[in-house]
Amino acid sequence: MADRIEGKWIDVFGQVFGLCEIKPGDSVAILSETQSRAINVQLAELALQRLGARAFHVTVPTPPQRAPVAVRSTGASDALLGLEPVIAACAASTMVVDLTVEGMLHAPELPAILKGGARLLMVSNEHPEALERLAPDPALEPKVKAGYRMLKAAKQMRVRSAAGTDLSIDVEEAMTAAVWGWCAKPGSVAHWPGGIVLCFPKAGAVNGRLVLAPGDANLTFKRYLQTPVALDIAADYVTAVKGDGPDAMLMRDYFAAWADREAYGVSHVGWGMNPAARWEGLEMYDKRDTNGTELRAVAGNFLYSTGANETAGRHTLGHFDLPMRGCTVTLDGEAVVREGVLQGELA
Repeated sequence: MADRIEGKWIDVFGQVFGLCEIKPGDSVAILSETQSRAINVQLAELALQRLGARAFHVTVPTPPQRAPVAVRSTGASDALLGLEPVIAACAASTMVVDLTVEGMLHAPELPAILKGGARLLMVSNEHPEALERLAPDPALEPKVKAGYRMLKAAKQMRVRSAAGTDLSIDVEEAMTAAVWGWCAKPGSVAHWPGGIVLCFPKAGAVNGRLVLAPGDANLTFKRYLQTPVALDIAADYVTAVKGDGPDAMLMRDYFAAWADREAYGVSHVGWGMNPAARWEGLEMYDKRDTNGTELRAVAGNFLYSTGANETAGRHTLGHFDLPMRGCTVTLDGEAVVREGVLQGELA
């Protein structure tokens, strides 16, 4: 696809910023790095100008590669490297449009930015064609909030599948989050595309077995699985990656490359709620044109992630996002997802 400015994409960026309640005169920081998707940076500027906002750019050099392997889709950008003037500029703005490559959701600088009163919208590193198709729908907000309340009130999550998944997750004291695609309150965070309910469990909360079946996805590799992979999990940590095919082999190698136990720990667990998101979406784009956030949001998928988890006190750039189809997710015995289909008021 051509990286050309289209009027319709300025419109959709403006629509999302309007949902964020950006008004004329608001100061908005467009946060990017030298390897950010340039067309999205330009679209954000043009849309903010249309709204009468006082937009300004904060652009930092993409830092040197410090990891032993390629880093993808972590939500834990290290682009800011603790640079105080950048943090101060973002914190003093009405909103930060986060266009860093990996995103600031788990970045260590995020709390300081939010403490200043700014809100942060992470625009996932997608081609604008995908962002256009997955523009937020205000009707999704009450459903996502309902899922948030259910998860927040629960003590135990159980996840099972016909493929063999059987996970037990203590969700008491977990940090719970809900994303519908925009943020309008000071100190709030969202990402676009949205439509996800999830939590970051406390330390030692996750036990059991996760079985990825053919057709499930490994979004770090931007790849649909061709062969089964079974993860044994004890007190949060993947203790074994079982399988004879290339999918298991690739996961074992990537985990091991970090030489970091924290890369094996759980980051977050949850489920997707966006009916506009399509499972086959990953198939429709070249790898450079997608970050895979669409699959995270597909209605009824169960999302298991390894990596950074603030609740458990873990930070690492090693990360897997593993959305799965066909799972049943229960909260204190009540199904919120049954065999990959949202239940009750969440449907």
